[in-house]
Amino acid sequence: MSSRFSVVKLGPPIEVFALNKAYLDDKYEKKVNLSVGAYRTDDGVPWVLPVVRKMEKNMACDETLNHEYLPVLGLDALSSAATKMLLGPESSALSEGRTIGVQTLSGTGALRLGAEFLARHLNYRTFYYSIPTWENHKLVFLNAGFNDPREYRYWDPKNRNIDFEGLIEDLKAAPEDSVIILHACAHNPTGSDPTKEQWMKIADVMEEKKLFPFFDSAYQGFASGDLEKDAWAVRYFVSRGFEMCCAQSFAKNFGLYNERVGNLALVLKDSQSLPQVKSQLTLTVRGMYSNPPNHGGRIVAAVLNNQELYGEWTDCVRVMANRILSMRSGLKERLQRLGTPGSWEHITEQIGMFSFTGLTPRQVEHLVNEYHIYLLKSGRINMCGLTTKNIDYVATAIHETVLKFPE
Repeated sequence: MSSRFSVVKLGPPIEVFALNKAYLDDKYEKKVNLSVGAYRTDDGVPWVLPVVRKMEKNMACDETLNHEYLPVLGLDALSSAATKMLLGPESSALSEGRTIGVQTLSGTGALRLGAEFLARHLNYRTFYYSIPTWENHKLVFLNAGFNDPREYRYWDPKNRNIDFEGLIEDLKAAPEDSVIILHACAHNPTGSDPTKEQWMKIADVMEEKKLFPFFDSAYQGFASGDLEKDAWAVRYFVSRGFEMCCAQSFAKNFGLYNERVGNLALVLKDSQSLPQVKSQLTLTVRGMYSNPPNHGGRIVAAVLNNQELYGEWTDCVRVMANRILSMRSGLKERLQRLGTPGSWEHITEQIGMFSFTGLTPRQVEHLVNEYHIYLLKSGRINMCGLTTKNIDYVATAIHETVLKFPE
């Protein structure tokens, strides 16, 4: 008798994790990992933010803390501070009491919770994601109950910039009540964000077509080093009167990757529906994971609610953002100095952790196999994987690869 589980088909590997394993198994001395989406210091190692380390020491010595369950919706001190950081302290949505914040299992959990709530209680079924986008967006929304995935154009590979006309055309063709996944800043994987004027046009179309914005904010502060600047798009949509969801992650800007600290912020037109929405979110969380973990949540809550700690944290955020900016300019300058064919201006025009290099799958394959430089097939690289010790090697490898395999 065969196993019941013999009907299960082998799933495809997750590219970024498979690449990271290949990198770890590689014995080549000059290997470089440009694939994994996490910050690295100039020594190529993870960085525990000093303010995070300080908080962990304080928590370890605080005998009043325990490991009891948190409320279903998590720490209010975290969710209220996170929502305020996102929307700004002067936001009318906050002062009018028409927002909800829910502590979630990082940004992914916020996306899943928000999507499941929209599918179950608003009966939304159609969602749009940019081409390209973070690979998990589609899977999360499908698993949450949406069944009509659609794409909107975003990247123009020829000009290595946003295909804004295509984006607007696709939004104009979207049916009413479609949920549009928007990257708040530092678009993953392209690193190319709309200008303020383009965001205004996107809002115009979405308002006219009655589309629902669902922002994914994984890099506030981490993108530019400025928390206010990185929240501009979200705050603009709120100022226009949109009802919306926003998934916030504190993996990158706090370096709390495996602590899974996130927040789902919802903005409503008025406060009348708030109790009902909150009650249904509570039941959704209860049936999904019951309640969130407290360790990372306590760290973020303490830092966001203390002026001195907040200042220390924003200094850390600027350190990370500035290192990425220096690697961007360094790579571009080296490629230009070598005379590498093509334009490389997009490397410094893009923002955030990732750069969509424009390298072809054949060029990527050559970089992996011949130079032991690991990056995604799409040509996306994590700028944090570059250091002052390997940037010349990477630039030379890209130069020689482009010459050998021209587009």
